[in-house]
Amino acid sequence: MRQSNLALKDEALFTDVQVDPKDGKLAFYHVVVAFFAFLLGILGGVLQALERAGIIGLPSWLGYYQILTAHGVLLALVFTTFIIYGFFFAGMSKTHGPFSNGLRKLGWIGFITTLIGTVMAATMILTNEASVLYTFYAPLQAHYIFYIGLTLFIVGTWIAGAALLAHYFKWKKQHPGEPTPLFGFMTTATLILWIVAGLGVAATVLGQMLPWALGMTDGINVVLSRTLFWYFGHPLVYFWIMPAYMVWYLVIPKVIGGRLFSSSLARLAFVLFLLFSIPVGFHHQLMEAGITEFWKYIQTILTFVVVVPSLLTAFSIFATFEQTGREQGGKGLFGWLKKLPWGDVRFFAPFMGMLIFIPAGTGGLINASFQLNALIHNTMWVVGHFHITVGTTVVLTFFGMAFWLIPVITGRKLTKSMNRSGMVTTWLWTIGMMFMSGAMHIMGLYGAPRRTAYTTYQDHPQAMSWFEGIFASHLTVAIGGVILTIAGILMFYNFVYLAWFAPKGETEFPLTAEPDDYRSSPAILENWKLWIAIAIVLIIFAYTIPIYDMIVNAPPGSPTFNNLIR
Repeated sequence: MRQSNLALKDEALFTDVQVDPKDGKLAFYHVVVAFFAFLLGILGGVLQALERAGIIGLPSWLGYYQILTAHGVLLALVFTTFIIYGFFFAGMSKTHGPFSNGLRKLGWIGFITTLIGTVMAATMILTNEASVLYTFYAPLQAHYIFYIGLTLFIVGTWIAGAALLAHYFKWKKQHPGEPTPLFGFMTTATLILWIVAGLGVAATVLGQMLPWALGMTDGINVVLSRTLFWYFGHPLVYFWIMPAYMVWYLVIPKVIGGRLFSSSLARLAFVLFLLFSIPVGFHHQLMEAGITEFWKYIQTILTFVVVVPSLLTAFSIFATFEQTGREQGGKGLFGWLKKLPWGDVRFFAPFMGMLIFIPAGTGGLINASFQLNALIHNTMWVVGHFHITVGTTVVLTFFGMAFWLIPVITGRKLTKSMNRSGMVTTWLWTIGMMFMSGAMHIMGLYGAPRRTAYTTYQDHPQAMSWFEGIFASHLTVAIGGVILTIAGILMFYNFVYLAWFAPKGETEFPLTAEPDDYRSSPAILENWKLWIAIAIVLIIFAYTIPIYDMIVNAPPGSPTFNNLIR
């Protein structure tokens, strides 16, 4: 009887709890900023695709590298960060109760600080004072206001993250001995990862780039700046992926009418992401001098370890699908697939993201392999990989999330017509990405470079093949880019309609009931002091000696380059 009562309690844990309206407002403003950045980002993307294919010529006041930088920063950093934080504030309000006035104010301070940083950095990009690309690699130099904007962006997210973490630990203090709701556990793991990883980019921006841009130093240690960037840059990928996984773990089971396969497995996967996604940045620098082969090898090994939590996630999610489908009457080997709600955009968009993550993950293993990386490094292959990893897996999951999250925090309903619009958006985005990313991968294998504007290399036959190929051509990339832009504009329309014009009503926050093993999950999985300590040890092991060597044996430093891309 006791187990039965506990099961009923867990089943009803979140069903009657709604997002507090004040917390919903904070979440909503994050989502609004995210989608306006998204619209600007996709417009920049299609312009560069058409320019690179030679279809259009940009006006004299608009540079290719200017829009390339805007496209990368607005989509990969601004859109993702703001929608993730909107998701976190709404979800934590539902699962851990309303935020206190003090913590909510802290969340607003974080939002405003991040927004100010975004505006400062974006202004410098749009005025062509920071055309340094998404990675802002030295020795390309931006205006000092760009670096101040980046700093405020990161600090603002830390402030908002502090509000979320304080809310989480307040809940734990009020519920001693109880396992944390999965949403709070996963949010905490993601935020710890983000804060620890952000130390790297903060160090290079404040300690190197800002003084350099202000003229306080004559040169910059390029290898050190790139190392500190990739200390941040690779875990940034998991900052995108982990919230997408949260949707897969916590929302999709509810949407399909089931419950998650295992709480313990989900918690273990997120702990492993925290431990192994930071000390792996060198696999982005395998072709770079200044880092010994031994340390590249160590971080490559750690990179392959990160595959494990992704495999755990794949097993857990598809086990949930099969378990639910069979409970609903699915027979035979694959009969359970017919029971899944293929016409529901809340399921279909994230599912397409899951499906495409299979080739995306495979491409990641290729990038991390030293011999194969030598073939595809700095080619269009890398751009194609990035677009199916973040631009498809993460973005499609966030699309599916938007169709229920926006109505939840605005007090509106998802209509059948809007669901159909979402399905069309998903198909268009998937088809467009197949054309664009597929062509990019093949062109990369033939040596087509990334980070370059339109060029035929004096009509060299190899370069001309990139413009004249049947499938692997810049024209195919441009066609895919146009389809993606149509999908993106349609998604922006979906956002506007759901935010301001959809019928008023109450929409459920589709959060799964806690799994059967919720109360038997090992308590050690919530020992954050232990996992943070282990993560720090791994980081110290992977980075201390290489960074020491970069500082002690530093070359004179590179001069500034800030006029090559004007």
